[in-house]
Amino acid sequence: MPGAWASVAENLVSERNDITVIDTDPVRLRVLQDRLDLRGVVGNGIQPSVLRDAGADDADMIIACAPQDETNLVVCKIAHDLFNVPTTIARLRSPEFENGSTLLGRTGFAVDNVIHPEQSVTAYIRKLIEYPEALQVLEFAQGLVSLIAVRAVAGGPLVQHELAEIPKLVPGAEMRIVAIYRQDRVLMQLDGHTRIEPGDEVFVLAATEHIGTVLGALR
Repeated sequence: MPGAWASVAENLVSERNDITVIDTDPVRLRVLQDRLDLRGVVGNGIQPSVLRDAGADDADMIIACAPQDETNLVVCKIAHDLFNVPTTIARLRSPEFENGSTLLGRTGFAVDNVIHPEQSVTAYIRKLIEYPEALQVLEFAQGLVSLIAVRAVAGGPLVQHELAEIPKLVPGAEMRIVAIYRQDRVLMQLDGHTRIEPGDEVFVLAATEHIGTVLGALR
């Protein structure tokens, strides 16, 4: 599925990683290479010669995100067994393959991490239903910490106040404002004097247990 690996490639390139993409369709690869700073190799990733051409010998990580689960499992196995790639990630649709499964261990398919697209989307939608005021909710550290995006509304306790005032205005709920988008542009430098304005899209990092308090403070 082109959209899957294209999205992965775009995100990794944006973080200044050295990326090589393998695909059987040279046209798709050429389009991606014209748009992003990466290298393309035409071929099937389950073939050792193709992985070698892509630089598997020196790779730190391989992400297998072909449409078929079996292809991604085999790619990870070959990458580990033949090329000693330290980290392997597979995109798998089947719920029968879970992180920690013996089938995915080093003596099995050698998959270090599994990405379940359907489960990820379901969990994301569940969070948005649970917190309808939020624009985005992303969890980290086994769900203990969340990154929340919320639009500031006039009348919210933090709106029209400076960031330095947050501890006093919302005691007992530690939070960090990591980004503010205002009128479709990001505020490049945030400091204690930065003021939250109505309509701002505010990205906040906080303990998941404090999400309700954070949302209430901005709305």
